[in-house]
Amino acid sequence: MKRTLIVFIVTLLCFQSYAQKPRARDLGIPFVGITGEFNAITDVKGVEVGYSTIIEGNGKNIIGEGPIRTGVTAIFPKGKAKKFSPVYANWYSLNGNGEMTGTTWVTESGFLETPIMITNTNSVGTVRQAVLEWFVDNDWYNGERMWYTYPVVAETYDGFLNDIYGFHVKDKHVLEAIENTSSGKIAEGNVGGGTGMMCLGFKGGTGTASRVISIGNSTYTVGVLVQSNFGTKKNLTIAGVPLGMELGKVKSRIYNAPPKSNRKEGDGSIIVIVATDAPLLPHQLKRIAQRIPLGIGKVGGNGTNGSGDIFMAFSTANENAFSRKENSEVISLSNDRIDPLFEATVQGVEEAIINAMVAAETMEGINGNTSYRLPHDATVEILKRYNRYQPKVIIDDTLLKKYLGKYELGPESYLVIFKDGQKIFAQATNENKVEITPINENTFDVFDFGIRLVFNLDENQNISELTILGNGERKVKKIE
Repeated sequence: MKRTLIVFIVTLLCFQSYAQKPRARDLGIPFVGITGEFNAITDVKGVEVGYSTIIEGNGKNIIGEGPIRTGVTAIFPKGKAKKFSPVYANWYSLNGNGEMTGTTWVTESGFLETPIMITNTNSVGTVRQAVLEWFVDNDWYNGERMWYTYPVVAETYDGFLNDIYGFHVKDKHVLEAIENTSSGKIAEGNVGGGTGMMCLGFKGGTGTASRVISIGNSTYTVGVLVQSNFGTKKNLTIAGVPLGMELGKVKSRIYNAPPKSNRKEGDGSIIVIVATDAPLLPHQLKRIAQRIPLGIGKVGGNGTNGSGDIFMAFSTANENAFSRKENSEVISLSNDRIDPLFEATVQGVEEAIINAMVAAETMEGINGNTSYRLPHDATVEILKRYNRYQPKVIIDDTLLKKYLGKYELGPESYLVIFKDGQKIFAQATNENKVEITPINENTFDVFDFGIRLVFNLDENQNISELTILGNGERKVKKIE
């Protein structure tokens, strides 16, 4: 076999190419909720992500030689430079046909003490060992002489495309993923542990998304990263549209199965990591993790017998919560105020999965097995047919300025529309400001309150009133 080794590591070049790849929203796929700056797990301050992507060879599968389509993903909740910095965490399994090491101690202690690593099913041991060696070499425990820890390593199965029984992930790949972790924009699709993964009939892989929500006077971020490798084509649902059934005539895979293969369509797994800066305790993070399946279900996941659906949620708040010797004072969000975080989790998971599919490219692996990417043009046409296409809206500044101002809701009650930076906000009397999202040039969603604002132009092309849609229709006059 001609061996051509190309190891793709997330470096500056990878981050530059990120901007050139479309994401789900770029195709006009509608999602609800307000995203962070990068619409990524790294919108949660301190979180860093890195990849090592291994692609080698083509043709017949020769165990131990290739072809290879695999990799490693590394997630540091507070960045690798801070070393040992435990965060509150918890986990949940929808269906346990998979692995995430280290979870027993997370449950028992309430803390995540290590980075989270994601790879293929057969490389969990190698990755775990390499992380421990990296801890030793980099003094992870800041001078402690006697320590023990349980690295969190999760997996999904990439044996459809990858020579998984050749055990090609080595220590060097783990170290590359760790050393290349960073904040900011991160790559999606065929990268890291997601390199050889498939999702809902098409090419899957790594995806991410985020939401920014307000609770009282505080603003919090929820970030999601998925390694998506689950589901059948017939169940693929995007924005409520039965896309998988609509794409029935589109070829999504070529499978040259070995004679004794027990693989069933839809077998696979999904690993989901949720990060937040909201001050949640471990039992509340368990509740966050338990909402992850709702996002998976929205795109067509059913938690099948052959799927390992395992999730981890952590909070970067309460920075000094962990202490071996002293009591700690921590802040906890009231359970009665937690619902916006549940909603943000479901939204973020849904979008991260679709982002993974949109970013993924067609990939040929062992024995000519091929997983085709989600067809972008066909997806857009189907969304249009179902009236679910939502192109990105850019509003002319001259028109936007006409919307800004003060509207009378009632006696001594007003709604103010204003711009802060590049974002547009609405603020009612004695209420917190909320970001509003343009649907078209004169219509905005206020998702936090479940209403829609329509700015009405008069015969002189000025705004004299707006219409509030939500539990009926109400018109309010502009007074300033």
